[in-house]
Amino acid sequence: MRAVVQRVTQSSVTVNDTPVGAIGPGLLVLLGVAREDTLRDADYLAEKLCHLRIFEDEDGKMNRSLLESGGQMLVVSQFTLIGECRKGRRPSFAAAAPPELAECLYLHFAEQVRKRGITVATGQFRAMMHVSLVNDGPVTLIVESR
Repeated sequence: MRAVVQRVTQSSVTVNDTPVGAIGPGLLVLLGVAREDTLRDADYLAEKLCHLRIFEDEDGKMNRSLLESGGQMLVVSQFTLIGECRKGRRPSFAAAAPPELAECLYLHFAEQVRKRGITVATGQFRAMMHVSLVNDGPVTLIVESR
């Protein structure tokens, strides 16, 4: 699994101009699922992102986790994160998980985050979405399960 993680003051996602998910301060997670990913990858990434110390403490240092900061998470599936661009001019998505597996692992990831006490909003799987965010910092990281 590959995640682009952005610390945000707010983020939302719409489908056909209809809001489907929104959060206040926390993390926007764009989540790509690869063909070889398993529940173990989703569990690892959920644990990692809930405890990643990227929120500022009282001294302005990135020393607090999402759990410690009381933030929320918006999770949006994005198979294009698994795209390979080394050859030619068109990305290859051959390494991306089939939709059934990707949806299962995407939902499992979101549920694992919820089980840790984080408020989670999601996009709509396999839909054309518009994602809005106010990046805080800016802080943007790429986190992989492998």
